[in-house]
Amino acid sequence: MARYLIRLVSLGQPEHMKKNFFPLIFMLAPLSVFAGEVVVVDASASATATGIYRFDVTLKHADSGWDHYADGWEVMTPNGEILGRRTLYHPHINEQPFTRSLSGIAIPAGVDQVEIRAHDKVHGYGPQTYRIDLR
Repeated sequence: MARYLIRLVSLGQPEHMKKNFFPLIFMLAPLSVFAGEVVVVDASASATATGIYRFDVTLKHADSGWDHYADGWEVMTPNGEILGRRTLYHPHINEQPFTRSLSGIAIPAGVDQVEIRAHDKVHGYGPQTYRIDLR
């Protein structure tokens, strides 16, 4: 791919560039927008006291450095109330997938399911949530 792009640039023919280079850019653009979103691979909850839980969450993300890495996850009720947030302060380039925990999360009475959603510095919240049944 890189060899093809270099060849196009070195030709220096504007009509050739328009004909071949610009369609290539439009084909690759969607890939860069959707590539690298953080995914919740697994999550579990364990009660540590009445109504208090510890969450272990496994994330997968193509961390590429300080400008693009999975930077946190949240525990929330199915209606979107955030119960707890784990902030990740550095990239995990060579540790994928990785698991981090958060303790002391109070679950309101009557809530028997929670959702986990993850966040990265470029794309924001990932495309899916991970549901945990607390019953």
